[in-house]
Amino acid sequence: MQRLFSLMMVMALCCVAATAWAASGQTRGALDEAAGRGTLRVGISSFVPWAMQDKTGKYVGFEVDVATRLAQDLGLELELIPTRWSGIIPALLTGKFDVIICSLSVTPERALKVNFSIPYDYAGIEAVAHRKAAAGKTTLEDFNTPETVVALRTGSTPVAVAKRILPKAALRLFDEEAAAVQEVLSGRAQIFFTSAPLGTLEALRAPDTLSVVTRELLSPQPVAMAVRKGDFNTINVLDSWIRLVDAEGWLDARRKYWFKGRDWEKAMQ
Repeated sequence: MQRLFSLMMVMALCCVAATAWAASGQTRGALDEAAGRGTLRVGISSFVPWAMQDKTGKYVGFEVDVATRLAQDLGLELELIPTRWSGIIPALLTGKFDVIICSLSVTPERALKVNFSIPYDYAGIEAVAHRKAAAGKTTLEDFNTPETVVALRTGSTPVAVAKRILPKAALRLFDEEAAAVQEVLSGRAQIFFTSAPLGTLEALRAPDTLSVVTRELLSPQPVAMAVRKGDFNTINVLDSWIRLVDAEGWLDARRKYWFKGRDWEKAMQ
């Protein structure tokens, strides 16, 4: 019953937004265009366990669940558009998709380019080191040397955090998170910074090789959906949807499944 009420509320908001667009003569918004084609196009980037392919090649993860529920509640088909992380905002701006749902943390620099919804999640940064390559180093400060190589995903929030905390270290950037992790597993880099809980998950998979260095999450930041500048009607619908599913308890349930448990790993093997 609660989910039906949420769906009815979201659909009512879409109707109100569509009426407002028509009455005001404003440029059509992303959700208006999505309704016209019957499909919501969502930009994602591979990032375990937010968005990843299972053993059948299907995309699954926390962000995929969010995008799927949003499209269903709007009465639209969902089209996921995998995009390199470094190019995901430019792709949105050129109209490749309607909205980014991709663990995109809110920063002033990004807010100059896009409009953000209210947060639907919060992200923090973990640092994970190679046990042997980083022998003798037990705190983050120990890694602040010119000899330290830090592996990171290009354009991600951890890049700025690593630069601030380890200004003397050398940064090695990769398009995909998995490549950064592999760089540390191979010993070619001593440490990587990543969004929690990915660091902890990687350390659990390779306990003899990797160790979580951070005792507390670094630089916690809100995570939100992003649309093109000026599309405030779409933002209004997204904000209302987030409030509804959050109050329903659905977002918390999906966080617990993807971030607190490991049952989902069975579908990846």
